Amino acid sequence: MKITRLPADDKTNGWSAILPDRTPHPELQGDVAADWIVLGAGYAGLAAARRLAENRPDEKIVLIDAGQAGENASGRNSGFGIDLPHNVGSSLDELEGSHRFMKLARMSLDHLEGVVERHGIDCDWSRAGKYHAAVSPRGTEQVLVPFRKELEALDEPFEWVEGDALRQTLGSPHFTAAVYTPSCVLMNPAALTRGLADTLPDNVQLHENSPVIEAEYANGVRLTTAKGSVRAPKMILAANGFSEQFGFHQRKFLHLIAHASLTRPLTAEERRIYGAPRPWGLTPANAFAGITMRYTSDHRILIRQGLNYRPSQRINPGEQDAVKRRHKRLFDQRFPGLEAVEMEHTWSGFVCLSRNASPAFGQVAPYIWSAVCQNAVGVTKGTFGGILAADVATGQDNPLIADMESLGSPSLLPPRPFLDLGVRTRFKWELWQNRHEA
Repeated sequence: MKITRLPADDKTNGWSAILPDRTPHPELQGDVAADWIVLGAGYAGLAAARRLAENRPDEKIVLIDAGQAGENASGRNSGFGIDLPHNVGSSLDELEGSHRFMKLARMSLDHLEGVVERHGIDCDWSRAGKYHAAVSPRGTEQVLVPFRKELEALDEPFEWVEGDALRQTLGSPHFTAAVYTPSCVLMNPAALTRGLADTLPDNVQLHENSPVIEAEYANGVRLTTAKGSVRAPKMILAANGFSEQFGFHQRKFLHLIAHASLTRPLTAEERRIYGAPRPWGLTPANAFAGITMRYTSDHRILIRQGLNYRPSQRINPGEQDAVKRRHKRLFDQRFPGLEAVEMEHTWSGFVCLSRNASPAFGQVAPYIWSAVCQNAVGVTKGTFGGILAADVATGQDNPLIADMESLGSPSLLPPRPFLDLGVRTRFKWELWQNRHEA
C-alpha cells in the first residue's frame, strides 16, 4: 500500500533549539533484512526497540522514523512525566482502574529514570512534582476540590496551596488555588528523546529521516523509503496518529494540534522581580481554556495554550506567528513586571486521541503489534505501551500486560464530515463553558 500522508514537522521546536547540535542516525539506504521492525521513534517506538533488544539480544531490530529524534511529537510536548490519572471517579471499579494506570505509569518513569542515569542523559530530569491549578473560585470548587478527594481515596500524597503561598511559588498572582502532587517528573522532552535514541542497545539499528512511502504485508513486513527498504518477519507499529496510513485503526483517532512558546532566559534582575524560588510545572484545571506552564532550571518560562482539531495533521501558514502574539499577551497577564521578556521560540505539535481515551494496543495482524494513541500523556503512556507491546510480541510473562489491556481499545468515530462538525462544536462549547479558567 502507498503511504499518502507523511509527517511534516518543522524546525521550530524550542526544546531542541536550546540544545547543542546533534548528528542524526543515517537514513535507510539499500535493502536491509532484520528480525524485527519498529516503526516510529517516539517514546513508544524507542521503548519497544529497547525492550525487544533485551528480550531478543541475538536478533536484529531496525527502528525507522520519518524525521529526527526530538523533533517529532515526543520532543514537542510540555515535558511532564505524568503518573496520576487525569480523571478519577469515586467508585471502587474506577479507583481500581486508577491504581492499575498508576502502576503502569510509575513503571515507565522508573524505566526512563534508569536509562537516564545509566547513560548520563542530560535532559534536566527532575522529580519535581506539579501543580494542578485553577484560576477562578468556580474552577477550584468544580475541579480541585473533587481532585483532592480523589487523591485521598487513592491514598496519594498532595498539598493544597492557595493565596500568597501559591503566588510566591509560581511568581504569578493569576491563580486562586492548586493541588501539588510530588511524583510528577519534569524534563526537556527533546533532550530525553534524543538521549533515548542515541543510547539504544547494539542490536538496534536506528534510521532517521527515512519516511516510509510504501508498506507490504506478505510473509512478514516490507517497508520502502525513497532510498531503500527493510524487511522483517515481525513489526511493532509505533507511528501514533500516522498508523492509519499503514492500514490500521481506521476511524479511531482524533487529530489535534497544540501550540507552545518558550521565553528567552530571564536575566538576574528579571529573576529578582519574578521571585519564584525554584523550577515548577503547572497543568490547568481545564485543558481547553487554561494554560500549561513550566519554569525551567535555566530560567525560561513555557506557555502551552491552544488546542485545535486538525485532521490534516498539518500546520497552517502564519499560524505560529499568531500563536506567538497570543502567548505573549497571556504571559504578560500572568507575570506583571516581566513585560520585556519575549517569546524566543514558538512551535506546534500533533496529539492523537481516541474518543474513549483508550490506547490502540496489542496484536493487529498475525505478525504486527500496535503501541499507539497515548491520549496526550505520551511520556508515560508511550513508554509503557512500547515496553509491553514488545513483551507481548516476544511471549514474555509480564503481569502488567493485563493492566494495559484493562485500559480498553479505541471506540469507532462517526464518519466525516459529521465528525468534524461534532468536534468543532464541542470545542467551542468547552471554551465558552470554561471561560472562567482562561
